Amino acid sequence: MARIKGALMTRKRRNKTLKLAKGYYGSKSKLFKTAKQAVMKSGNYAYIGRKQKKREFRQLWIARISAACKLNGMNYSTFMNGMKKAGVTLNRKMLSEIAIADPAAFTALTEQAKEALK
Repeated sequence: MARIKGALMTRKRRNKTLKLAKGYYGSKSKLFKTAKQAVMKSGNYAYIGRKQKKREFRQLWIARISAACKLNGMNYSTFMNGMKKAGVTLNRKMLSEIAIADPAAFTALTEQAKEALK
């Protein structure tokens, strides 16, 4: 019986990598060896980016809440402390959305936080 060669699976594996490298600059999208390196590196960047995205959005929400608090005569940490003592359990994402979309409602929340701190 003739032995089975690995050409088909090798070609499939290489094509899969080249497909992932589609759109990369120059030989990175054409040659297997450089494409493989570029795909591995981009995979690492994507993995790291998914972690950084969470940090960056939290930072953005805090900056928005802080700016809205300053308009109402409070700072961020005092506001968050007052919210916790008042028993309001809105996350930072929702608080930043309220601060942008409905400033009157955010003002009511700051008043509620001030009352809880007294």
